[in-house]
Amino acid sequence: MTLREAQDAVDRWIKEYGVRYFSELTNMACLTEEVGELARVIARTYGDQSFKRGEKANLGEEMADVLWVLLCLANQTGVDLTDELRKNFEKKTFRDRTRHLENPKLKA
Repeated sequence: MTLREAQDAVDRWIKEYGVRYFSELTNMACLTEEVGELARVIARTYGDQSFKRGEKANLGEEMADVLWVLLCLANQTGVDLTDELRKNFEKKTFRDRTRHLENPKLKA
């Protein structure tokens, strides 16, 4: 599935099952909440914290939740994430094409 297909699929789902999009502000709050849930799983999986009894490492599920809300926000605000990601690659390539290669902190 491409990003465009994902945006379209989310839009169809919202129109069929979701009644309507939440407001942009509500979705921004939801995105923040979902990123926090992802951070919790990462902290417990790769950090020093441990899961509580009954909790599980659902890393992929939490990442998908973040992506879902981001796709909603893109749809509501008219952002084509495929185009924006392409432009982001171009920007990073121009700006950082040698920066990381020359970073002594990244050398083994």
